[in-house]
Amino acid sequence: MTWLLDPRLADCRRVFLRNYVIDANIGIHEHERQGAQRLALNVDLFVALSMSTPRHDRLHEVVDYDFVRLTIKHRIEQGHVNLQETLVDDLARAMLAHPAVRAVRISSEKPDVYDDVDAVGIEVFQFKAA
Repeated sequence: MTWLLDPRLADCRRVFLRNYVIDANIGIHEHERQGAQRLALNVDLFVALSMSTPRHDRLHEVVDYDFVRLTIKHRIEQGHVNLQETLVDDLARAMLAHPAVRAVRISSEKPDVYDDVDAVGIEVFQFKAA
């Protein structure tokens, strides 16, 4: 996790969502197009302390976890996605659109692809464009 040492993250807090398991229509194979399969998503958002340190202990002063969860849910509800790469790129773009988010790390895992493997997946780490 050397990305955590990036100096651009030194003044950030990390907001995360772990193992959000959702049924998703994803995959390129014919059997994957027949219905939803389990997908586990993990997200880390890096938010500048200056934009996420509450002064009045109010939710509107921080990045709400619901933003992360609902962003994923809404993207999944848009319909079938062929590739996990496409999904994590779409999600990263949506998360980085939030004005307080400086960087994002998203991983997607399919836990039911192989009997002899825990999961197969994709991870992306991106900074907001300057």
